Amino acid sequence: MCSISFISLFFISIMLFIFSLMVLYLDYTLFVEWEVISLNSTSIVMTLLLDWMSLMFMSFVLLISSLVIYYSKEYMLHDLNINRFIMLVLMFVLSMMLLIISPNLISILLGWDGLGLVSYCLVIYFQNVKSYSAGMLTALSNRIGDVAILLAIAWMLNYGSWNYIFYLSFSDSEMLVVGCLIVLAAMTKSAQIPFSSWLPAAMAAPTPVSALVHSSTLVTAGVYLLIRFNLLVSAGNLGSFLLLMSGLTMFMAGLGANFEFDLKKIIALSTLSQLGLMMSILSMGFYKLAFFHLLTHALFKALLFMCAGAIIHNMNNSQDIRLMGYLGIGMPLTTSCLNVANLALCGMPFLAGFYSKDLILEVVSLSYINLFSFFLYFISTGLTVCYSFRLVYYSLTGVLNCGSLNMLNDEGWIMLKGMLGLLIMSVFGGSMLSWLIFPTPYMVCLPYYLKLLTLFVCIVGGMLGYFISHVSLFFNNKSFNLYSLSFYLGSMWFMPYISTYGLIMSPLMLGYLSVKSFDQGWSEYFGGQMIYNNLKNYSKMAQIVQNNNLKIYLLLFILWSFVLIGLFILV
Repeated sequence: MCSISFISLFFISIMLFIFSLMVLYLDYTLFVEWEVISLNSTSIVMTLLLDWMSLMFMSFVLLISSLVIYYSKEYMLHDLNINRFIMLVLMFVLSMMLLIISPNLISILLGWDGLGLVSYCLVIYFQNVKSYSAGMLTALSNRIGDVAILLAIAWMLNYGSWNYIFYLSFSDSEMLVVGCLIVLAAMTKSAQIPFSSWLPAAMAAPTPVSALVHSSTLVTAGVYLLIRFNLLVSAGNLGSFLLLMSGLTMFMAGLGANFEFDLKKIIALSTLSQLGLMMSILSMGFYKLAFFHLLTHALFKALLFMCAGAIIHNMNNSQDIRLMGYLGIGMPLTTSCLNVANLALCGMPFLAGFYSKDLILEVVSLSYINLFSFFLYFISTGLTVCYSFRLVYYSLTGVLNCGSLNMLNDEGWIMLKGMLGLLIMSVFGGSMLSWLIFPTPYMVCLPYYLKLLTLFVCIVGGMLGYFISHVSLFFNNKSFNLYSLSFYLGSMWFMPYISTYGLIMSPLMLGYLSVKSFDQGWSEYFGGQMIYNNLKNYSKMAQIVQNNNLKIYLLLFILWSFVLIGLFILV
């Protein structure tokens, strides 16, 4: 099943990419209406929007998912239910396809809900308490966005149809409300503050799922939806609000990743940081740049997760980066791929991430933007390089710290082939896409100190990340001296605690009080328990009577005699 899925998805991906190039070249948009059923004057119509953006995104999603399925062939080798796993992944990809090609809110909801439900099944795939908790947090956080889309569907009854694509240029209050609801939905799906806590929790899923979720499917659905609604989002106060929230998300995730020791969670927080970057540039009105970064990020983030999966697989399922070190000697190809993906994430010149990230930061420098947002952009970029170099220090340098873990020291050839496919795309994808998407090259003219600011911030961030982690330089880790501060920054500003214990505590206490005062309180005392006690006492008395004791019979005989004498006297 793995092989069939891989081959079919890969070929469909290539075909869609060729179609997207044709559509881009001809500047052509295909709007397909398929009448599912027509009854009297009512017709149910399914609409599809095929333009260069949807076709290109679909081809990228299918390419990554095909390589992830190929990679799963070895990664999930010992799983008895691997076919079920592949089916779930295919359902996930299908839901994403439906979401990408829909210009209609109803069919978007189908894909949106499909992503939410299948992601729950995938997060709880390894069945343990931690996975169940993470799955529930993921599902319930995403339900908020689903409800927002349902409300937007209800609100669009003010218009003639649910094809939002026709009404985006309307600036009346109804469309503004729809815009607010769509922004709320996108913030839950793309895990912006205050809905960020589910993203690291979703790491309980198998690593191939994480590679798919964090690169091109679940978390990018919100960004893609906002790219489609870009005219509504970038107008007025809605854009300013989104810019603030996404900037803070970017900053918070960058800080959190520097205090994290779980390999997969570090990469998850880097995804959160990049989502904040996409959302923030989108809120400023540059939707093509957001889409460009969405595609380049998908390539190197999938590769990063695949490398992490291979390392975890090799280290007997240990994810703690403190137990790693000098991995290059045991698995040289995997660590090479990891380094390339890390450098692409940092924005190393001429790798995939550089073309989109550098362009975004230069456009930000050129834009009319306040100082606070400007600092959030550049400090977050520095923090990205900081945690990437920290990860390199812990995993690839020094000595091997996991001697007791019985490291396998093997590199699976099937997993490597999946990784090498994405490695090529991570190197060449950025330049290829920048030539394709922008018909004329962007020329951003800035003073030299702003032009070099991105590079300077990256170099400083990388040096900081390496030196702060250096154990011989800082023998006792400085973060433990400021434990309360590092706990606050490392736990995503207490967001997981607020969104779990903080939300559940009051309802649980209310439920406890109501149970104690009603179900187990007065109603129980005067209801079931009282009847039970009385009946018990009556049955005890009846039992005494039925003991066949001669004294009782004589006593009863005398009692009845007195009763009969009394009756005679009365008569």
